[in-house]
Amino acid sequence: MLTWTAVSLLTVPVTLAQLGTFALLTGLAVAQTEVSRRLERQRRILSRGPYISMTSVWLLPAGLLLPAQLVAALGVVLYVYLAFRSWSGTRPGEFHRVAANATTMILSAFAGGVVGHMTLGSGVATVTLAGLAFFAVNTALTGLGLYLADPESATPVSCLGTMDDNLLELSTLCVGALLVMVLNEEPLLSVLVILPLYVLQRSVLIKRLEELATTDQKTQLLNATTWQDGAEREISRAERENGSFGAMMIDLDHFKRINDTYGHLAGDDVLKAVAAVVKQETRAHDLVGRFGGEEFVALLPSTSKADAIVTAERIRQRVSELIISTTTNEGEAVDIRRQTASIGVAAYPLDGASIEAVMASADAAVYAAKHGGRNRVIGSPDLEMAVA
Repeated sequence: MLTWTAVSLLTVPVTLAQLGTFALLTGLAVAQTEVSRRLERQRRILSRGPYISMTSVWLLPAGLLLPAQLVAALGVVLYVYLAFRSWSGTRPGEFHRVAANATTMILSAFAGGVVGHMTLGSGVATVTLAGLAFFAVNTALTGLGLYLADPESATPVSCLGTMDDNLLELSTLCVGALLVMVLNEEPLLSVLVILPLYVLQRSVLIKRLEELATTDQKTQLLNATTWQDGAEREISRAERENGSFGAMMIDLDHFKRINDTYGHLAGDDVLKAVAAVVKQETRAHDLVGRFGGEEFVALLPSTSKADAIVTAERIRQRVSELIISTTTNEGEAVDIRRQTASIGVAAYPLDGASIEAVMASADAAVYAAKHGGRNRVIGSPDLEMAVA
């Protein structure tokens, strides 16, 4: 980046119009940072995974309209200003991350600029291709940096971001692309970009707050309250349509022993691993939640008790095969094996006319599994059988 900037500084003259565009982009970026400072600070604190800033909005137009030295200058100004104003919680030890992020974004802007100049145009196709080049380089460099920071726990999602993360980045690039067109035709209208950008930032923060309110933060499953609300809606639907659903309660065997032996952080890793198994073995529209402690619940719409038992058996088998790499409270690496689960299965309307009755039946089946030796799936007795 430094070499490219230096070569450009020595060989590419800067025009007065380019200085004006640089000043306008800098002013707009600073104004937008001030307007959304509190929003961005909260969004950064609450972010899970890679934090998506909005600097693409300014750096994509810079890459297309300005020489490399001004692109680099804009990137440095933006990230220094963000670090001290919007990210006022940045600690001295974190400034290397700010420098790495700034470098990544500047190089992405360079890539967009190169593609733009190679196409020798200024229309929609040029801006689109430049935006895609910006996105590709940014994604690749960010993913590589996150992987090198922690290769052992790196996953595609942790390095490359979720679908929502990438859609947000593409959205900011779309705004940046529109800004390019505005700067070419009516530069003063570019001030109008601040309001929609603020609304975008606010909507992202609200979505994250909604996730925090409905999700168990240890396992990323639904929390008990949200699961209960969803189950009530499902039972109402089943009543209207004369439908059915299966439900299961999953209780980890001897979980307290894990906490007492290895520590609560190791216990958290066990919970996360089991939650991942339950999520993988259920469907996207199934309701899966953490009921509390070491208990999980799942509601499977339009599923018979027999099919729910099959699903529960798959979960039980996979949990028993888990090898969970974690550390003790003393920092010693350890692999936790042979964790088992007792699972109770019930169904609506067979085992009850309310969600409370169905889950009480599933809970009773869990106790039966515990008393029967643990590490097993038990289906609750049919009401008709109980009456007989």
